[in-house]
Amino acid sequence: MRPDPTRCLLLIDDEPAQRRLVTAIGARAGWWVRGAPDVDAAAKILTDVDGPPVDAILLDHWLPGPDGTGVIEQIRELASLAPLHTEPALRGIVTAQAALPGVSHVAVFDSAFHRSIPDEASTYAIPLRWREEWGIRRYGFHGLAVASVADRIAARRLVVCHLGGGASVTAVLDGRSVDTTMGFSPLEGVPMATRSGSIDPGAIFYLLREQGLTAAELDHALEHESGLAALGGLDDPLGFAVYTYRVAQAVAGMAIALGGIHTLAFSGGVGENRRDVRDAVAERTRFLGDFTVEVVAAREDAIVARHVRALLVQ
Repeated sequence: MRPDPTRCLLLIDDEPAQRRLVTAIGARAGWWVRGAPDVDAAAKILTDVDGPPVDAILLDHWLPGPDGTGVIEQIRELASLAPLHTEPALRGIVTAQAALPGVSHVAVFDSAFHRSIPDEASTYAIPLRWREEWGIRRYGFHGLAVASVADRIAARRLVVCHLGGGASVTAVLDGRSVDTTMGFSPLEGVPMATRSGSIDPGAIFYLLREQGLTAAELDHALEHESGLAALGGLDDPLGFAVYTYRVAQAVAGMAIALGGIHTLAFSGGVGENRRDVRDAVAERTRFLGDFTVEVVAAREDAIVARHVRALLVQ
């Protein structure tokens, strides 16, 4: 059977002979197998926007242990990028494994939807070593929520404003993410409930050098004491103005990535329930031309279920 390039299996195995064997077996079953000797090489394949999307990943025994501890440890190593969500998720995984030791447990990653973002949108203008050795790039988050919205809107050029406790704005072209406001961590982008969103790094250096704040204090303040919490919330005139201005600014930026906008969609607790926010953002961006405005409830659970089913039925 000729390998189908639309069915791509990523094999992570440090043994060349094993990779050749699995490639041959996969080809007979109609799978195109791409081999990677380690996690770093696999990451390059997963972020290669010119290659086909990976439909499944097969991990060598050395990566996850028999009880999945290898995967858990890798997730734990990345927890600092999104501590508000990753650490509770890890506790949930451990609890679920203890309660259901005899069933498969699957981790679905929010950033996977954004692997199609091109280099021009995902690359920071920082030293090469930071990018290549330390993986500093724009990964994006809220992918599950955005994918669930994009699934239910027939628009070629779609901007999704997922506004809840966290907030992001994403450009979706023909169902694929091409830019988003969150970057290396969920701190980047528009203001959120307690997160600052993007700020001048120079302000951080000033607070470290001149005001004596520690890195831990800055981390806590930017994650838990900033955003709308620092501006009096959406019912405060300044808080409302700053929030809707930044979101509208992000929407206009996404129009660049898309070459225009057909539909502006809102999801999340704020996006779905605050008409005044939607109206303010839409009004500020009307200069972009005619577009429809939609309100769509995010269904991350449906996207997770789809990925889990696709993995388990192979």
